[in-house]
Amino acid sequence: MRDPKHPRQFTEEFRRQIVALVDSGKPRAEVMREYDLGKSTLDRWIQRVHACGSTAAADNRTSEQNRLIELERENARLKMEVDVLKQAALIFARK
Repeated sequence: MRDPKHPRQFTEEFRRQIVALVDSGKPRAEVMREYDLGKSTLDRWIQRVHACGSTAAADNRTSEQNRLIELERENARLKMEVDVLKQAALIFARK
């Protein structure tokens, strides 16, 4: 049974086996019913494996996408540091 609050976790090996089943000719509907998978989940796994051989999102990113994610994280960290320094400046200004 599907529980949106607690999604199931699948190993990379399992995902590859499911894609191999579909590639070998087993009907998608039968695979989805047998393993209780959603259509979009199965389609995403197939697309990722065919694109680069891996179902992990991090493996499918380009170097530009990885760099953008890294810069976004750094930007968020720097914003947090600025907020902390603003609060510290207010505290020291009161003294």
